[in-house]
Amino acid sequence: MRRNLVALAAVGLLCVGGLTACTDDDDSGTTAAQARRASGTGKVGVILPDTTTSQRWGSDDPKLLKAAFDAAEVPVEIENANGDPGNFQRIGDRMIAEGATVLIIANLDPASGQYVLDKAREAGVKTIDYDRLTLNGGADYYVSFDNVQVGKFQGQGLIRCLQEKKVDKPRVVYLNGALTDNNALLFKEGYNSVLQPKYDDGSFLKGPDQFVDKWDNKEGRTIFIEMMTQFNNEIDGVLAANDGLGNAAISVLRERKRNGKPMNGAVPVTGQDAETQGLQNILAGDQCMTVYKPFKKEADAAARLAISLYKGEQARADERVKDPESGAYVPSVLLDPIPVYKENVRDVIKDGFATKKAVCAGRFAPMCQAAGI
Repeated sequence: MRRNLVALAAVGLLCVGGLTACTDDDDSGTTAAQARRASGTGKVGVILPDTTTSQRWGSDDPKLLKAAFDAAEVPVEIENANGDPGNFQRIGDRMIAEGATVLIIANLDPASGQYVLDKAREAGVKTIDYDRLTLNGGADYYVSFDNVQVGKFQGQGLIRCLQEKKVDKPRVVYLNGALTDNNALLFKEGYNSVLQPKYDDGSFLKGPDQFVDKWDNKEGRTIFIEMMTQFNNEIDGVLAANDGLGNAAISVLRERKRNGKPMNGAVPVTGQDAETQGLQNILAGDQCMTVYKPFKKEADAAARLAISLYKGEQARADERVKDPESGAYVPSVLLDPIPVYKENVRDVIKDGFATKKAVCAGRFAPMCQAAGI
């Protein structure tokens, strides 16, 4: 699988198994954080961005990360900035002051993320960018998914569903993620690479293409209403960058009776994150597909790195990602995403990410039965 912006690390940088701990020859023990690492004290701090843009940040990642650190008996503090950049910075300052020797951050925006990384570097605290690369941040490590491939799966999914719809020259609109989130740019790179040939040969029409500030679902809904109004409801496909934005579009389509199965004239909508609501929308026929990113693997990979660093060791990853702003290469772990359609929703449940009880509640029970769940 080709990975844009990614090159294999030099063989000399690899440890056995990719994430196996190696001796860190760079630590001199000159800072308080380094001294705590040397003595096996301190803690790991985790800062997550918000609780509204995706189910994962409020429930999934905190649970998975805590379980990984508890299993290793490594003290961890997990906090959520609740969408406030100032709060993100304050949490970082406090964690560093209170003895964190390693910080894992999923940045809320580049500025607040860079602030925390700079403060950590000054204090000798090791850092891991989690899921989102902080541009110009200079984190020690980066753990995420192949986000260009995520976008490719979304583009391929939308094409598949539009082919079912059998509309001549369907008009496609984009609800991209936040412009300040490097992942949103990588997703778009991926789906553009798949959809652009359709625009070039005239088989698809390119409609409005807008980023949604802070991944805000309410703003996404407002933007989509404006798109529908602009084209007198004649929109045929929605490339929504995640399940939250997808559901925002679906809520509008439902009001205008344009939701449901594409072959019945409804508008197909993509998503990402395999949220419970997204999976239910797929079962109901309102959403074309989503992309499942096995967050447990991501949380475990970040925890393994952090645990080694907490112990005063240096865990080295087997790939590198280039920061497009600084030009620096960040040692990275990149995991493979999985496209999800109605026929493999059950695989997400079998994997333990979503529960049958939640997905198949109420009116979705017969839909689950029909999908073999």
